[in-house]
Amino acid sequence: MTQEGDPRVLSVAFEARIVRRALAFAVVVGSVLIAINHGDALLAGELGGTRWLKMGLTLLVPYVVSTWSSVLAVREVR
Repeated sequence: MTQEGDPRVLSVAFEARIVRRALAFAVVVGSVLIAINHGDALLAGELGGTRWLKMGLTLLVPYVVSTWSSVLAVREVR
């Protein structure tokens, strides 16, 4: 149904309501995942550059999943 090169995919992905929803999911789900995966390092104060990168990627994953899911749902309805 969705083609990878379709520019409308990006326009839907950057709609304000989709971005807001994805950010909310990223904060909630990403925070839980960071606590699970990096909690011991956070408590020990072991926050090197690699750790920060991994935590950033941990937040990025639920953002991308939420955005992609929303884009597919919106495109299906439209």
